[in-house]
Amino acid sequence: MTLRILFTGEGTSDNGLVPHVETVAAEVGVQAVVTAPDFGRLGLTDCHAVADKLRAVRSLGDDYDLVIVHRDADGGSPHKRYEEVAEAVTSEWSGRPHIAVVPVRALEAWLLLDEAAIRRVAGNPRGRMSLDLPNGSAAERITDPKKLLQQTLATASGVSGRRLATFRSRFPRHRHKLLEALDPYGPVSKLTSWQAFMADLRAALDQA
Repeated sequence: MTLRILFTGEGTSDNGLVPHVETVAAEVGVQAVVTAPDFGRLGLTDCHAVADKLRAVRSLGDDYDLVIVHRDADGGSPHKRYEEVAEAVTSEWSGRPHIAVVPVRALEAWLLLDEAAIRRVAGNPRGRMSLDLPNGSAAERITDPKKLLQQTLATASGVSGRRLATFRSRFPRHRHKLLEALDPYGPVSKLTSWQAFMADLRAALDQA
């Protein structure tokens, strides 16, 4: 039996989490197919809230065995995000197994922990300019990790002028690549939000 998994994030670059879901499924011996709809390309541009996205997916006639929803805590209570996701699933897809992926502030905090990956994605793997990256849980105490990641990538690229403007415009693509390249057993594995994601995912797959 193939497990059908729906993944929804806050933007298409969040889909870089999909390979990690597939890897964990393979590790626990579950054959899984993960679908991450691009609501914009589907013409469903008004889908912002979790409930809206689930309702849109159901309107397409698709069915899934497990729903995975990414929602940043944005500095608030992660527990409230878990409740938000649970309420949306109960409202729009009652009884459907689900898990929530909830970084403490924003997902970008996870990506600030791998200097080598940042330099590589920035196109300057041998760069020596200081990036002054946070260590461990300090990454999740940064007020605006998205802004810091954008600035860090720009610094790591070593480019300037028009080339820098072009480089900055590619941030969603860079973010997606960093997320795909994230080492699940590297520094991010020390963060409680990542640990919760992995534990919840494994538990859901075990019950599938």
